[in-house]
Amino acid sequence: PTFFSVMSNRFSDIELREEEGIPTEEFLESCYAIVPVLDKLGPTVFAPVKMDFVGNIKKINQKYITNKEEFDTLQKIVLHEVNAGVAQVRNSATEALLWLKRGLKFLKGFLTEVKNGEKNIQTAL
Repeated sequence: PTFFSVMSNRFSDIELREEEGIPTEEFLESCYAIVPVLDKLGPTVFAPVKMDFVGNIKKINQKYITNKEEFDTLQKIVLHEVNAGVAQVRNSATEALLWLKRGLKFLKGFLTEVKNGEKNIQTAL
């Protein structure tokens, strides 16, 4: 078994809600489950990535916990912030989601490079 095969909360297990989108709580749990990978990869090299990653998770969670019923999907959070005119405001949940997506994409790319045999961390990054 690998770290990823035994994760308690995996993105692939999230069930999309047909009309509503991605469940916020399950998404955040899956994001938190990835954080230990960053420590394993290198607590020094990946420290800035981890700080950014965790910070963005917390920003989305802070919005979510203000009204768990209203913000039960990521789409509802984004739509709420767009309608309120705060989606592009610094530290909004929408901005945090954008940067979290970028962080996940970066991590996926890095891990793909390693999986494909790249031994040099700088090259893989």
